Order: sequence, then structure tokens, then C-alpha cells
Amino acid sequence: MQNFDQLGLSEESLKILKGLKFDGPTPIQEKVIPLALSGADILGTAQTGSGKTISYVLPIVEKLKTNVNSRFLILTPTRELSEQVFNVVKIFLEHGKPFKAINLIGGKGIYSQINQLKSNPQIIIGTPGRINDHLERRSLNLKNCSLVVLDEMDRMLDMGFGYQVDMILKFTDKKRQMILLSATLPPQIQKISTKYLNNPSRISIKNNEVLETNIKQRVINTIPNEKINVLIEQIQEREGSILIFVKTKIGADKVVKKLKASSIKSNALHGGMRQNKRSKIMQNFRDERFRILVATDIASRGLDVPHIEHIINYDMPQASEDFIHRIGRTARAGSVGEAVSFLTPKDSRIWKSIERLLNNKNQDKNNKGSDFKKKKSSGFKKKKSSGFKKKKDSGTTKKKDSDHTKKKGSDFKKKKDSSFTKKKRIRIRKKVKRQDS
Repeated sequence: MQNFDQLGLSEESLKILKGLKFDGPTPIQEKVIPLALSGADILGTAQTGSGKTISYVLPIVEKLKTNVNSRFLILTPTRELSEQVFNVVKIFLEHGKPFKAINLIGGKGIYSQINQLKSNPQIIIGTPGRINDHLERRSLNLKNCSLVVLDEMDRMLDMGFGYQVDMILKFTDKKRQMILLSATLPPQIQKISTKYLNNPSRISIKNNEVLETNIKQRVINTIPNEKINVLIEQIQEREGSILIFVKTKIGADKVVKKLKASSIKSNALHGGMRQNKRSKIMQNFRDERFRILVATDIASRGLDVPHIEHIINYDMPQASEDFIHRIGRTARAGSVGEAVSFLTPKDSRIWKSIERLLNNKNQDKNNKGSDFKKKKSSGFKKKKSSGFKKKKDSGTTKKKDSDHTKKKGSDFKKKKDSSFTKKKRIRIRKKVKRQDS
């Protein structure tokens, strides 16, 4: 691993990094920073928590010092991630020339943002929806934008921002430099790369290398009705900050209510809240005013809280990629963390998909839940498959389904024919009646 002073950074940036007590660059920072400084387009894949924010913020700050009239655009999928990036940018802009940055996100007054834009901030950070609003109002000009960062592009696509990102890029100079970062690389992102990036340098930091080193994973098999009791037990066994993931905002509120009934203080974080309330809850969690946060996947991206020690997947995510983003909230910047996942019988399919994604079917050998997982999952599998097999072999199901389909089709045909004949008779009667009259 190189030192930061080998990456071509200024003395000012090196002093700030030293003050932040960074020992050295992470793998993604070591690879992205020199390429970004050279002006190359970059297509990078790395999990959250790998230090990718600093990997593009530092080159932007360095470029700004030599080209004060340029603008830089950073697009993020969520307000939380946008806030996080904005805070990092502010740290590096505190010293030196009075450069300005602005965070354009929904939930904040648009007219206040319009007034701030009149001061011509050089670094624009925001979410696609609000950036588009300003472009349509002509309160934002991106013609002199020399670098665009698309952070967590896979998440932006998942959230349906593909079209908006496309519209935003049309307002920028075609000769701009681009950095596209993503946790995964689905075909759609490869298409975007081909369309917008010019001969990009490809950087990949493997997920399983980081996860296996820093995050101890544990699986607990349970049933839906017992999950809350298991959760209470797990909380009571642990010290330090805990982030609990659930599927829905209603589910988050229910878990908080049930924990409160057991005298366990926690707070919910989800998309059903106003932005100012979400920001306040996040700030209180960062300040360790409470230690348990129950969140939907809205918090799995852009939540940077170094003191999170435990992740509990109360509900499994709908997409296997979201699992990586969830557990990436712990073990930040080289620290150690633990991820506990509750599995019910209906979660077997998504869990297999997650295992394939991580390429790590054998969990930690010292994991207490590991043996239980193997025993229980195999039981689910055996029971399910053997049941299906018997039905198939006996031929009963096939015959029954076939007879049912045949009968259903026959009844439908009769009904249709009957209805058609009836209508035909009515038309004939009307015709005869007109002729008679």
C-alpha cells in the first residue's frame, strides 16, 4: 500500500488527511486518485465503506485549485449519501481559497437553494430529482462542468433515476471527465459506461475480500412469529451501536414499538419521514445519543457512522446486492464489525442468491449460528423437494391440473359460445322487427 504523499496530492490536502488520522489510502483510493488527477474516465466497482467518497473528493479539490472557473457535479441516489458527501467536501474546503459547495436535495427549500446558487458554488452535490428541478428552472448551469461523478449508480438505477441522470448529462459538456462508481456492475451500467465514458480505466475491489476480513457474519434461523423475541435476545447480548434493517417503514415503526414495550430505546429511520426529522435522527445517532436504529434500505446507502458495531438483518433484503450495502455500514475504514441475519424458511432463495454473490458459501467456522443454519436449511430443502417429487412421480398433480385446465377451458368455451349465440339471436330479432315495421 502506498502513502497519500505518493498519490500526487498537495501539501494542504496531506495536512488535512493527517489531521483526520488517516494512516494511508484504501485500495479504491490508491487506484482512483492518481487516475482522476490525470483526467481519465473511471468505471469503478467497490462496496460501501471502502473509502470511495474521498477517492473522488480529493481529486476534485485538487483540480479546483488550478481551475477556479470550473464546476464539478456529484450525483448520489439518496439524500443521506448526498449529505455525507457534502460534509466530506466541506472538510477539505475549510482551508485555502474560499471555494464553495452546495447540496441540492429534496426536502429542503428550493428557493433557498436558488439564492445560494446565485453565489456560483464550484462543487454541486445532489440527488437527480432536485438537480433536474433546478435545470428546468434554469437556476443551475452545468455548461462549464469539467467533471461528473455518478456515485452508487446501481442504486440510482434501482430507484428509477436512469432517465433523470440521462437528462442531466445532456446539460453538461461532452468533453467532461466522468467517474462512475457502483457496488455491482449489471448490464445496464455497462451500457451507460459505453454511452458516456471515454475509454474508461476499469477498477474493481472485490466484495468478498473486504467482507471476509473485517465483518464476522452470523446466521440465525427462526420463524416470523419468533423474530422479535430473537431480536431482543440479540440486543441484550451486545454492547455498542446497532443498526437493524427491516423491509418496510410500517415494519420499522412496529419493531421500535415492540422494543419500547421491552424497555429498549430505539428510533426508526425511513422514507415516510420529513427530511428534517430524518436528519435530526441521523445526527443524534452519530452523536451516540441512542444506540439502536431501526431502518429501511434508505439508510443502507450514504449512512456513514464509524461507531456502528453490529448490523442485524431483521428482514432479508429483496435484492442480494442490497445485502452488501447493508452490512457495509459496519467495519468502516478498516475497523471490525459483525452482521447477523435472521432467516425464515421463505428466505432460502434470497440467501442462496446472496451466497452466490459473495462467492462465500461457507460462513465463519467459529460462527455459532453456522451449524444451526446448515441443519435447519437442509431440513427445509429436504421437506420441500421430497414433497414436490412425490406429487410429480404419482402423476396425480399432473393429471389433476390437466383435467382442471381442460374443464376450465371447456366451460369458458361453452360460456363464450353461449353468449355469442344469444347476441346473434338478439341482432336477428331486431333486424326482423325493423323489416316488419
